[in-house]
Amino acid sequence: VAADEGILHASGSRVPPVTKDYCIIYNSNWVSLPKTLDNATFRTLENLTSTVLCSSSEVPSGLMKDKAVVVMRGNCTFLEKARIAQSLGAKMLLIASKSRLSPISDNKTDFEDVTLPVALIRYNDIVDIQLVLGNEVNVTLYSPPLPEFDYSMVVIFLIAVFTVALGGYWSGVAELENLKAIASPGERETRRKKEENVTFTPVTVILFVVICCVMLVLLYFFYKWLVYVIISVFCLASAMSLYNCLAALIGEIQYGQCRITCCNKTIEVRLIFLAVFCIAAAVVWAVFRNEDRWAWILQDILGVAFCLNFIKTLKMPNFKSCVILLGLLLLYDVFFVFITPFITKNGASIMVEVAAGPFGNSEKLPVVIRVPRLEHSASTLCDLPFSLLGFGDIIVPGLLVAYCRRFDVQTRSSSVYYISCTIAYAVGMVLTFVVLALMKMGQPALLYLVPCTLITSSLVAWRRKEMKKFWKGSSYQV
Repeated sequence: VAADEGILHASGSRVPPVTKDYCIIYNSNWVSLPKTLDNATFRTLENLTSTVLCSSSEVPSGLMKDKAVVVMRGNCTFLEKARIAQSLGAKMLLIASKSRLSPISDNKTDFEDVTLPVALIRYNDIVDIQLVLGNEVNVTLYSPPLPEFDYSMVVIFLIAVFTVALGGYWSGVAELENLKAIASPGERETRRKKEENVTFTPVTVILFVVICCVMLVLLYFFYKWLVYVIISVFCLASAMSLYNCLAALIGEIQYGQCRITCCNKTIEVRLIFLAVFCIAAAVVWAVFRNEDRWAWILQDILGVAFCLNFIKTLKMPNFKSCVILLGLLLLYDVFFVFITPFITKNGASIMVEVAAGPFGNSEKLPVVIRVPRLEHSASTLCDLPFSLLGFGDIIVPGLLVAYCRRFDVQTRSSSVYYISCTIAYAVGMVLTFVVLALMKMGQPALLYLVPCTLITSSLVAWRRKEMKKFWKGSSYQV
């Protein structure tokens, strides 16, 4: 939080009475605002935005007495305005700004006699007050504490668990088709042509983690250039992933299978339209990605499709590879969140800096599920804060869930591994949110997700006396 955020509560004189809240920025070192409306005192608002109040001669005598006054931002300091307003009898000073709201900071030691509440407000909000509430308006200031829990976490929880569960199930369906193809020699070659899976070995797992570390460090130092590379890659990958996800659904529909032939290849017309739709969705997001009011919905849809396709396509050959991958990425997550603050010059973690856009960069990496905070607070009025969950916190445990699902298919174990691992993932997410609420700082979710999923899978395999087979993978996978 870059400044002290509060709320201007305005009440109009119209019938029926209309009230509305607006964002303000204030300095808590100068004044302490009440936390609720119960202890707040209302004042009549006097609109003097025609003046900047740098001199007491700008305002007629007696006009400000016992009122809340709003003036324009000007050449003089905030506290100079406050001293003039206080000497003229004002009880509250609002300073309207046409530019972006910034922290209020002046040398308070030269103005110890100023006790007037001072706040910065958007000029557009003052115009809105007159349009919505009329000319006779009573206002008060208060600063409610941030809610410890926000319902956006519930939305993120549902998205994450749904994606992991569906990705694992889809991987199991693909595995069942593979087993059928092996049992039927006539289908083996056809299935082999359709097979798009990539299998991770322990060596490729280590190489993958090293690449992740190098990429994160490069992003930290060369963010303003590499961010556009990541955006471009995300657009391409998410469009392809959305196409694969929707094509799998359309493939189950037996209608509209009209085909055309081109260059000795036959393709369904509906798949052409589907490809155009997926490309258009990615392009629309790329153009309007900074529209916080709605672009997050499209980013989340593309992100879910990307995670689903990744979980389905990338195959872990055995539990051994899962342990290596999840263990290394757990260390990677903890190191770049908790250890790097002791290394960087500004004392900030590399992971948090890259996720937020280092050095105040307006472009953000599209590698997170974003949901705007839903609880009403000063932050939601002043900005549109988001709850975030990285794609890695879905994909990495999702690969283990997918392996459990494929192992269930191979051993015909009634989905016990798949269901247990999915429930463990949900428990890990709840634990992450609990710690987040208690510590009030960003958490490496893998710190809680990895132990929950790995321990649960191990206990199920041990209880069923299948640990050796679960560790090495089936003979088919080997």
